[in-house]
Amino acid sequence: MRTLILILIGLAVAAVSMWLGGPGRRRWAFAGFAVAWLLVVGWNLRTGLSHGYSLAEEAPIQTLIYLLPVALAALLAWKLPGK
Repeated sequence: MRTLILILIGLAVAAVSMWLGGPGRRRWAFAGFAVAWLLVVGWNLRTGLSHGYSLAEEAPIQTLIYLLPVALAALLAWKLPGK
C-alpha cells in the first residue's frame, strides 16, 4: 500500500511541477523534480532498509517508485505545448 501511495503522490507532484513550471521552464522543472524525487526515494529506501528489508528486496520497488513519476514528468516536459 505504501508503494502505491508513493507512486500516486509522485505522479501528482510531477504533474503539478510541470504545470507550475510554465512552458519556458518545464525542462528545468523536470530536472528539479527528478532530483527532489530521487531524494524522496532515497529516504524511502533508507526507511525500508532500517525496517529489516534487504537491498535486493527494496531495489526493484524503489526503482519503480522513482521511474514512473519521472517518466511522466519527462513526457510532460517534452510533449506539452509551449515554447
